[in-house]
Amino acid sequence: MTQASTIEKAVGDFGASAKAKLAGGDGQPEDQLRAPLETLFAEVAAILHPAVKNLVMTGETSLAEMRTRPDYAVKVNNALVGFIEVKAPGKGADPRKWKTGHDKEQWDKLKALPNLLYTDGDSFSLWRDGALVGQIIHLDGGVEHAGAKLTAPQTFLPLLNDFLTKGANELARVSARLCRFLRDEVLEQLNASEKNAKLTELKGDWKALLFPDADDDKFADGYAQAVTFGLLMAKSKDMSLAGGLDHVAKELGKANTLIGTALRLLTEQDLNLGPALDTLTRVLDEVSWAKVSKGDPEAWLYFYENFLEVYDNKLRKLTGSYYTPPEVVRTMVRLCDEALKSPRFGIADGLAGKDVHIVDPATGSGTFLLGTIERIKATIEANHGGPGAVAPMMEDVAGRLIGFELQFGAFAVAQLRMLAEMLEIGAD
Repeated sequence: MTQASTIEKAVGDFGASAKAKLAGGDGQPEDQLRAPLETLFAEVAAILHPAVKNLVMTGETSLAEMRTRPDYAVKVNNALVGFIEVKAPGKGADPRKWKTGHDKEQWDKLKALPNLLYTDGDSFSLWRDGALVGQIIHLDGGVEHAGAKLTAPQTFLPLLNDFLTKGANELARVSARLCRFLRDEVLEQLNASEKNAKLTELKGDWKALLFPDADDDKFADGYAQAVTFGLLMAKSKDMSLAGGLDHVAKELGKANTLIGTALRLLTEQDLNLGPALDTLTRVLDEVSWAKVSKGDPEAWLYFYENFLEVYDNKLRKLTGSYYTPPEVVRTMVRLCDEALKSPRFGIADGLAGKDVHIVDPATGSGTFLLGTIERIKATIEANHGGPGAVAPMMEDVAGRLIGFELQFGAFAVAQLRMLAEMLEIGAD
């Protein structure tokens, strides 16, 4: 059989099976579409083989309390590729039309996903990051009435092929949308009838030690950003995310950083964060940080601004989260150092002086403090006996470097970058 005749038969089989199921009248109409859809996708996978192998559709019905979760998570060759949301016949496959109620609330959450298929049996649509890919496909005849005579346009198979074989590629944009989805999962855990004790305990710790105004929304936001940037940090160290996150948590959790505690909680407790974490891990595991950064040590600078623009652009503007170009940072640090060394202040070591405290009131991802460390290192080497003097003197300097930051994600990145720099220097 040709590919065209094979997909024609698959659609006809789907129509016949769906019509019989819907005519039975037992259960919700969308539930009656599940078995026919699973068969349809199995036949489509066979048509698209070898590009699509070992297709598995995992239903999320056991997680009904998490109302924002899609009906299916779809894996191809053991890798999560996307999600399917099933609606009752006649509802259509354009979630933008829903203005109120559960469907609208659900779409507001699901549109963060990078690869999502909507269907009511009659229509199929593909969405990436809330944007429609191509056109909505309408089957001819109606799934409730056509039976084996149900037919599909020529664009139907390419749509399913696109869904099953392609993924997201713009790292900051995709990470931001997946982080939003993870944030919603965390918030649901905090608001569930049986609250997650470990999450609630961590929220209390962060509130007491770091963020006194951290309500559930702000904690969920912070935790999601800490996990997202923890995984990105792991990729910047060429660590694999496949096969679990235990090794990532152990490596990044060696110090008591926000990222460390966030990842340790993930691996030590059953948080049940579902498709959001699965998708985030799968997408980021494909990342080569060397290619993303192109060798630029300040890549984090640009990345976080781009991330926040998609994640919460209103928050970005409200908090003034814009990066300062490295050239400006180096110049400002140099001028400040030179001013301290001038006759007016008379501090021979400049920024490295024992009586000098450096305070950055909006530290972002740590660029100014890191620039300051570089300048101080150079001064120590020049004035105090070469490279060997840097590590012991830097331990004292560390107590005079102070940074404040309102954004959880930027704070977590800055904290980890500063720690990594100190460890590389050899300071305790």
